[in-house]
Amino acid sequence: MPTTLTPWPTTQLQQACQERLPGFNVDILPQIDSTNSELMRRAKAGRQDPVLLLAEHQTAGRGRHGRTWWGRPGDALTFSIGMALRPHNWSGLSLAVGLSLAQSLAPQVQLKWPNDLWWETRKLGGILIEVVSQGAQSYAVVGVGLNVRGMAPEGLLAPFAAADEFLPGVDGGALCLRLVPNLLTALLEFERSGFAPLQAGFEARDGLRGLQVHTSDGMQGVCEGVDMSGALSLRTATGLQPVCSAEVSIKPVVLAS
Repeated sequence: MPTTLTPWPTTQLQQACQERLPGFNVDILPQIDSTNSELMRRAKAGRQDPVLLLAEHQTAGRGRHGRTWWGRPGDALTFSIGMALRPHNWSGLSLAVGLSLAQSLAPQVQLKWPNDLWWETRKLGGILIEVVSQGAQSYAVVGVGLNVRGMAPEGLLAPFAAADEFLPGVDGGALCLRLVPNLLTALLEFERSGFAPLQAGFEARDGLRGLQVHTSDGMQGVCEGVDMSGALSLRTATGLQPVCSAEVSIKPVVLAS
């Protein structure tokens, strides 16, 4: 079995997570196609235990709308949390995840609705959430990709940021211990209370507020925060419009100089 490059704090992670959710396991692999894909396969096969699946390298990492997630071994932190989750309303889950990650990282980390983390308006990380439903039971797979260090890979479209810009010398193991237990707490709190209690916290880190953007379905307007369900409030020529993350993607408008 190949060994990992990073000294992962497996025991500490396991203890911290089991304090929050008894029975939670930590599974660390040197390489896999996609941590989200693997947990989805397991869930569909009936394995729906609470678990952190972490891979030092993903050969086919996925982002939202089928986009590829890039990350060289050791330069990116890629993991997925799988757990049974039954919130009253799923709306705003990606925002709750992003807020937890940002709060665990640094005060200046911002959120780009609905599923990206920004550092100085450059992409630091992304979130992919998938759900397997079987009757009344739902199993959520929450995938996270975070740039730890290094340069932007060739062909990357979004401006690149890495955690070592504001946490010098940090590695994936330290980041994982910093992020995962808090994220597990946030998921359990979301299950109980939904997004509404997090609205103000998200807006304090909202990287799009006040920016003119366009959506993939043709709308254009100025972002005015999010509502209590996590929908983006977009001020358009015809008034304030709610935009749901399941429907569109958002890009800031580049104004001519």
